[in-house]
Amino acid sequence: FYPGVFQFMWELSSYSVTLNQRYAEFRAEKAGMKNESLDTRMSPPKVAVLTARAEEFKAALEIKDESKLAVAFRKTGEASKINPTKDWGVGPVLYGSVSEWIIQYKKGLRKFNNFERLLEQDPTGQIMQYIYVGDTGELDQEAGETMLREYPEVVQAVFLHVVSSDPPSSFPPSGLFIPPPKLVNGRPVVFFRTYVGAAAKATQLGLMEPDGLMRVVEEAEKNLQAKGVPEGNSKWVDLERDVDEAYRTLGEMY
Repeated sequence: FYPGVFQFMWELSSYSVTLNQRYAEFRAEKAGMKNESLDTRMSPPKVAVLTARAEEFKAALEIKDESKLAVAFRKTGEASKINPTKDWGVGPVLYGSVSEWIIQYKKGLRKFNNFERLLEQDPTGQIMQYIYVGDTGELDQEAGETMLREYPEVVQAVFLHVVSSDPPSSFPPSGLFIPPPKLVNGRPVVFFRTYVGAAAKATQLGLMEPDGLMRVVEEAEKNLQAKGVPEGNSKWVDLERDVDEAYRTLGEMY
């Protein structure tokens, strides 16, 4: 898994809880209530998975509770320094069909259609707000931009991990080209190199708190160290570039 990916998802999910807790505490203080009598425990919203994997092959491809992906999400919530919970992780998983899984150009439409199926769980659009996270290799950009065009009132942003099948040795000295962010229907589409870079952008957009950004930095560095990636490797170079951006982001906020 990409360094810091699960922490990034956790921080996005939990920030809404943090804001609600602060608001509840503010209201309680104005009303003269003691914090000890205020129960503000809330579970962050789970991560929905929109995939073009074939429903027909679900027996082999299903994301189950014991899958590595689901376990990694769950462990992140349990180990969190703030609001730790056993109830966070993979939520609804929406699949596609064989043709959409095999035929590349259909994948973006399927993911968008799956998003519309997800919205049916909250037709008013008043309970949930969404952030779509994908990459540039599976028509996620098409899906995400369609979401912003059709549902800007509930989709706050689209984050796209820039991936390449080319070897890092073929990249320029500045690294893999990262397209500049853009707006679709007034909502941001953000491209990123590492999940630390994504967290920096999320913090700049007010979608993550500064402390959360630092937790993503710490977790991403820990992940690379645990994998034994040697210093000087392109993965460390990419991460360090984005760590610099993270510190610049924090420096501009304080």
